[in-house]
Amino acid sequence: MTKVPLHILLGSASPRRRELMSGLDIPFTAISIDADESYPSHLKAGDIPAFISRAKAQAYLPLLREDELLITADTIVWLDGQMLGKPHDEADAVAMLHRLSGKTHQVYTAVTLVQKDGEMETMVDCTDVTFAHLTDEEIAHYVAKYRPLDKAGAYGVQEWIGYIACVEMKGSYFNVMGFPTHLVYPAIQRRLA
Repeated sequence: MTKVPLHILLGSASPRRRELMSGLDIPFTAISIDADESYPSHLKAGDIPAFISRAKAQAYLPLLREDELLITADTIVWLDGQMLGKPHDEADAVAMLHRLSGKTHQVYTAVTLVQKDGEMETMVDCTDVTFAHLTDEEIAHYVAKYRPLDKAGAYGVQEWIGYIACVEMKGSYFNVMGFPTHLVYPAIQRRLA
């Protein structure tokens, strides 16, 4: 039986994920998925983005064609046993950055791959990120200029705050950006083989 070529769909509105996926040199189409991103309160750490990533895939599954591979993702910041998602407003962003200042936190990204007739495969990656102590002025500058309201933990490591605050990282930099390319690429290759 001849394998049908797969069309890859990236179910993400994130410009960072779209940029990183483009960097893999694999043709894809970016789509937006409207999904409920709530999760059961008993979930912790990497189980949270895994649940949400699968929920995004599940929301689009009825529209998926036989010749398509859907990729969805979700990222959270985990600090002192609590999840930091996207800030509600600028004040929330400032509060999150004050909490992250001078501490080590974890960034968890989950990626789900699914085909119409196959079971979902979800991978979770974790990176430890240590921030320098940030001044009130530095936090205010970053939030006012970069408006990180669409980013987990209220920061983008590829932006100014990453340049000045990220003093140590254990794990994948691209995972912190929201897309662990070192896991995604081989997972896609297995499906295309």
